[in-house]
Amino acid sequence: MLIGVVAGAVLVAVAVVVGLFKLMWRVAEPNEALVISGSKHRTEGLEEGMGFRIVTGRGTFVLPGVQVVRKLSLDLNEADLHVDCVTKQGIPLKVHGVVIFKVGDDFVSIANAARRFLDQQKFMGERVHNVFAGHLRSIVGGLTVEDMIRDRERLTGETRAASGTEMEKLGLIIDSLQIHEIQDPTGYIKNLSAPHAAAVQRDARIAQAEADRLATEAEQQAAARMAQAQRDSEILQAGYQAERDSAAAKARQAGPLAEAAAQQEVVVQETRVAELAAHRREQQLQADVRKPADAAAYEKRTLAEAERDARISAAQAKARETELAAAAEATRVKAAAGAEAEATKARGAAAADATRATGEAEAAAARAKGLAEAETAKAHGLAEAEAIKARAAALAENQEAVVAQQLAENWPEIVRAGAEAFGNVDHMVLLNGADGMSEMFAKALTMGGTGLGLARQLLSALGTAGAAGAADGPGEKGSSEALGAGTAPKGAPPRAERVPVRDEGGAGGGTPGR
Repeated sequence: MLIGVVAGAVLVAVAVVVGLFKLMWRVAEPNEALVISGSKHRTEGLEEGMGFRIVTGRGTFVLPGVQVVRKLSLDLNEADLHVDCVTKQGIPLKVHGVVIFKVGDDFVSIANAARRFLDQQKFMGERVHNVFAGHLRSIVGGLTVEDMIRDRERLTGETRAASGTEMEKLGLIIDSLQIHEIQDPTGYIKNLSAPHAAAVQRDARIAQAEADRLATEAEQQAAARMAQAQRDSEILQAGYQAERDSAAAKARQAGPLAEAAAQQEVVVQETRVAELAAHRREQQLQADVRKPADAAAYEKRTLAEAERDARISAAQAKARETELAAAAEATRVKAAAGAEAEATKARGAAAADATRATGEAEAAAARAKGLAEAETAKAHGLAEAEAIKARAAALAENQEAVVAQQLAENWPEIVRAGAEAFGNVDHMVLLNGADGMSEMFAKALTMGGTGLGLARQLLSALGTAGAAGAADGPGEKGSSEALGAGTAPKGAPPRAERVPVRDEGGAGGGTPGR
């Protein structure tokens, strides 16, 4: 715990020391001077008791709250000169120039500049302009325009020399003074140069005329030489043209010949190529088609011959086998035929005896059966005749009862016939529910009952015919056909059909059929 406290205290002390050091230590940059005031100092080269200290290019300790540190820039400064002057001749001029200056590097210059510009460094250019403007006007007033034009270095040197003492008092030094331009509002300088300009222009015109003359002579000589050269050139061109025409004619003749030869060579090469291509296609066909086809044909032929030889061998073996089997079968059949013949002879004798006995028994049975069937047919005919007589009597006495009985027996058929009217109806809509259903069935039954009168007429006709048939006798064919030949009208109840009794040749007997 104590170690931690001690370490913390040490760190705090170190931090405080570092902070105080950074707060007290000041370093002058290469382009500035530190002016430290607030205590008595003695600086070399300065009189005693100045009261401030100058530091350049190094660091120094400063007591916060006791001493004050200010910075003085040692950079270059520039002041533009725009001065209206009057020469010794009384000619007004405007002089434009520039002054490059800075604070001196020695402590005396820095001290002088600090006392004058420490808080007004931005006004240094204006102060320098005023100093140089006064001296420049004074110097220009003692010179002529010609002196200023011909010897600007004199103007610059005298101005620097005249301003040097005052600049030194200000703690400033002049690095450069340049006169850029001298303006002449009255045109004196222009007029001063006019004679020289006229002389120069005259000499220039003379020189130009002489040059034109010489140029004309040279042009004429050049034109003559050009004409001669053109003539020689045309002669040479004509000769060259003739040679070119001759060569062109030969070339025009040689062109078609060369083209024909080239075309011929092309045709020859194309023919050769076609022959080679045809030969290649032939070889390709030989390899791709003929040889595989020959191989396939050879394969098929070989397989067919082998199959044929196999079938021949199999047929020969089969024939031999059949021949041997036939011989064996013939021997067997011959032996079996002998035995069968003996057995057949014995069986024939026994069968003849059995057939004769069977025929005699079947004949006796047939006679007995015929007599029985005849008696049955006769009894059936008599019963039908009695039934017809009874029906006829019943029709004569109570026709309605008979019809009702027939209707009752055939009522399902009557209802079915009435329902046929609705057989082709897919959908039916009943509007009255159960009443509508009852009404529909009542109408259907009414449709079935419409044949009641027809049934009565039919039964009357049947009764009449039955009476006639009963008078004719039961064995007559006509009465039987009258019972079964009628066709009931559409919608009428079907009647029972009777199949006529056919006489088979027996005396008063027959077999009924359906």
